Amino acid sequence: MYAKVNSLGLFGLNAFPVEVEIETSKGTPSFDIIGLADIVVKESRERIRAALRASYINFPLARVIVNLAPADTKKTGSTHDLAIFTALLCITGNIDADLSKTAFIGEVSLNGDLRGVNGVLPMVLLAKKEGFKEVFVPEINAYEASVVDGMRVYGVKNTAEIIKHFEGSAPIAPQPPYKVRDEQRFDAVDFSEVKGQKMVKRALEIAAAGGHNVLMIGAPGSGKSMMAKRITTILPEMTFEESIETTNVHSICGILNPDTPLVTSRPFRSPHHTISSAGLSGGGSIPHPGEISLAHNGVLFLDELAEFSRPTLEILRQPLEDKRVTISRASGTVTYPCSFMLIGAMNPCPCGYFGNPNHECRCTKNQVMAYLSRISGPMLDRFDIHCRINPVDFESISSKASEESSAQIRERVQRAREIQLERFKGTDITCNAGISDGIIADVCPLTDGARDTLKNVFDKMGLSARGYNRILKLSRTIADMDSVEVIEKKHITQAVQFRTLDRQFWGK
Repeated sequence: MYAKVNSLGLFGLNAFPVEVEIETSKGTPSFDIIGLADIVVKESRERIRAALRASYINFPLARVIVNLAPADTKKTGSTHDLAIFTALLCITGNIDADLSKTAFIGEVSLNGDLRGVNGVLPMVLLAKKEGFKEVFVPEINAYEASVVDGMRVYGVKNTAEIIKHFEGSAPIAPQPPYKVRDEQRFDAVDFSEVKGQKMVKRALEIAAAGGHNVLMIGAPGSGKSMMAKRITTILPEMTFEESIETTNVHSICGILNPDTPLVTSRPFRSPHHTISSAGLSGGGSIPHPGEISLAHNGVLFLDELAEFSRPTLEILRQPLEDKRVTISRASGTVTYPCSFMLIGAMNPCPCGYFGNPNHECRCTKNQVMAYLSRISGPMLDRFDIHCRINPVDFESISSKASEESSAQIRERVQRAREIQLERFKGTDITCNAGISDGIIADVCPLTDGARDTLKNVFDKMGLSARGYNRILKLSRTIADMDSVEVIEKKHITQAVQFRTLDRQFWGK
């Protein structure tokens, strides 16, 4: 006898269709799984045997062969358990239905319960693309799968429910489609709690408006981490497409909140400086996303930047430019998205007080230079905005005057982003930080005064081509915040103010 059931596999972020073919024939009773299956897939034989017994169904007394097609694609994990179980039910006669437009995803336990699996969202998205009409998933994954519009999703608690559903004795009710809710922000932190630091707040507002990377340098206790943790509260709302992209990455890592199947708040990732290169960029024998991909469409905050190992930091250089990271292993190559704002914070020297007018630095000149040299020139050049943060004075910190809230700042940021979305409609660019070199001259027109100012800055500072472009992109954002189409001299001047810190500390 022969039967075929549809399933889906996952390698990295890429889902692929899998046909579970099953054939029984006369011979010594056996149960074999072929089709380039890893050890976890092969172990499903014992899980499925036990689940059949729990469902009071006898395993066929025959030679049973299961083929997972395509046979030249590696199959990993327990995702195909439910499909193999269903195929056996077709062979035993417990299911007699047309399953050509149905897919099955899930892990089967020894007592017949279904356990959740990671990466359900990208798999169900592919199922819709492949023309499937319905999908059976573990009950815990049903809410996540319901995000996919136009797909009938059935959440299954155990294998007995599958049998009763197709017998017609107890049909499973489809999961109601997920409805995108209006975002309700209840941020635990707010910029209104930050006293003083007007220049730094302005820099972070510009960064949020244009998606620019920021480097903050200041003494311990000056508020670097405090302000970095509030950046997501002023970022614009995520589009539905951004939410889907981000949710895909979080889904395959298994870190989705079951109550919120769609990520609607921009991620904020803050790895410790002892993180490995693989932890930051992603890796493993079966490549998984790293912190830079988990920060996709959000913020990656590297506190104590100079304490990260130099090889780890250098890994960031290409992903920052390409907005994706490619990981190659013997099992294959995967590419993960990683479009994020990079926020770095560091002390100016080992003791933290170099250049501080109110506190004497105990470091020697060589110690300061050695500390700063941990950040390479090319890495430093990836930061569009450089900010010096001075300690807050007594008058500011003791003032009872109210500060601007995150909501007020976010309104201005949102208006600037809307201008950019309209400007880049029809392209894959979403903000000014992503302007490509080929169109920068077209989208960054200058007045004569602005052009003269930029020429003087270029000659005096000895800017690289990348530095020149970053000043233009930064000026474009500042002009957008003023709702001005042509960049003026004051916009160039303000942008240059945020690009001079490397000269002060690194002498570049």
